[in-house]
Amino acid sequence: MMSLLPWVGLVAGLGGIAYVLTGVARGYALRRGMLDHPNERSSHATATPRGGGVAIVAVVTCAALVLGLRGALAPAAAIAWCIGGVLIAAVGFIDDRRGLSPLPRLLAHFVAAVLLLVAAGGLAPLPWPGEPVDLGPIGLALAVAAVIWSINLFNFMDGIDGIAASQAAFVTGGATLLVIWQGSPGAHTLMAAVVCATSLGFLAWNWPPARIFMGDVGSGFLGFTIAVCAVLTLAEGAVTLWTWIVLHGLFLADATTTLLVRLARGERFYQAHRLHAYQRLSRRWRSHRSVTQLCWAINLGWLLPLAAVSVAYPEDGVVAAVAALAPLFVAAALVRAGREERAG
Repeated sequence: MMSLLPWVGLVAGLGGIAYVLTGVARGYALRRGMLDHPNERSSHATATPRGGGVAIVAVVTCAALVLGLRGALAPAAAIAWCIGGVLIAAVGFIDDRRGLSPLPRLLAHFVAAVLLLVAAGGLAPLPWPGEPVDLGPIGLALAVAAVIWSINLFNFMDGIDGIAASQAAFVTGGATLLVIWQGSPGAHTLMAAVVCATSLGFLAWNWPPARIFMGDVGSGFLGFTIAVCAVLTLAEGAVTLWTWIVLHGLFLADATTTLLVRLARGERFYQAHRLHAYQRLSRRWRSHRSVTQLCWAINLGWLLPLAAVSVAYPEDGVVAAVAALAPLFVAAALVRAGREERAG
């Protein structure tokens, strides 16, 4: 267990650095004309600088590198954070600048996912009522798919001002608090706190109305880093998979519902669209701020308490996860996530 007090100022300082670097990135984007122009699939109405996610990438990667060099992170874990994260960010950066076909993106995501699971040294048994379940090779295959899904989840859900950075800050911040509550924080918990702080530093610029977007370079990176935090804290035994699923429930329910509906309709799921529940609500309410605030309310008022239940009673974590996500899936369906707008 690490001492917390020496790290509080450091984490806050890294959040401040992310804030400053986001401002620098905004100025660079404005000078270079790197603007995200509205189109028929956009949820914003004015041209906005993009690429601000590089600030998050830079600070988080440097933190992981320093912790790796100091021996706080195992070499394999540091490689997963740095090499895997930079690979995902690089693919996102290329996609932001000139577009990239799905196959090379998927290949990069697969490589990063394998690096992460190698770093974790496998998977811990899945907590289950009665006794834990060892999923073996099937579990590893599912874990690779889950990491790839997490990366793409943030790409899909980064569609209105403030929502992706808010979600990243909540998930990693919530996990940090719950691990500290359990009294078992380690280097991977510290990295989760760093992701939270840098997301908040960026969010100060991205809060509605956004002055800069993170772009795929940031959204994919955040999706990957949350997967890294989850897999490596699971390896430590600090929290269970169910805790991470509960914390991430809002994005999981919206994105999964939308994906399944679009697949059932025979649509190309990887093409950009505006059919997520949060996007439909933002148009219905004519407000990005209201939807992002609703996400914070659901996360803090509903999901965080149930995540705490999953930590206090890990053998019943699956019950907490079902209780947490079931209403969110129903809500996404009621908002008609994945379905085209009704005429008139």
